[in-house]
Amino acid sequence: MRMRPFTEDMPKCMVPVNGKPLIHWTISWLKNWGFKHLVFGVAYRKEAVINYLKENSQGLKIDFSEHTVEGETGEGFRLDINRFVNDDDFLAMNGDEITNLNLERLEELHLKKKPIATISVAPMRSPFGVLELEGDEVVSFKEKPLVENMFVSIGVYIFNQKIQNCIPENGSIEKKVFPLLVDKRALKVCRLNPDELWLTINSVKDLSVAEKEFAKLGRAQK
Repeated sequence: MRMRPFTEDMPKCMVPVNGKPLIHWTISWLKNWGFKHLVFGVAYRKEAVINYLKENSQGLKIDFSEHTVEGETGEGFRLDINRFVNDDDFLAMNGDEITNLNLERLEELHLKKKPIATISVAPMRSPFGVLELEGDEVVSFKEKPLVENMFVSIGVYIFNQKIQNCIPENGSIEKKVFPLLVDKRALKVCRLNPDELWLTINSVKDLSVAEKEFAKLGRAQK
């Protein structure tokens, strides 16, 4: 909804960034890390994604797993895994993230700690100007600062197959699965390093910012 009018006839992963659909840059990043097989869960306006990726696979094997919009990420990930994923541990992510996260470091952290899931996190950026007050006097004003002691998920994970026991028939994994893993002490994190960047695109304004920040990612312009 927040990405309209772009998403009236396409899913968010197809919104153009730097002249190509968002999903193009995600695939380029994964290919650069040596991935050869990708599984895409598709629902809303799925034909746009399927048609594009059949013509623009960048040489990778791509399978499509259809789920319902109402089933949300729970149904999507559950069906993806059941249908196509055989590895004990595997990368899972949202299809609309742009980042230069070091996936080798993420993998090392996950395999060392052996949780059910490891999620990548970044410091939260306030969407508002933040003021520090002394009485009725403003002593500091920072416009949309990073809140260094608060972290947000960037939508890039490594899952172990055990996560299938936690995924519901439908609903959001963020609301239903991750809190459960916290209770089980089975959720670990990988923090983005200062030289790693994550561009979140949840609104038309975010898209404008992403266009300006894109060059900082250092990804190949293909």
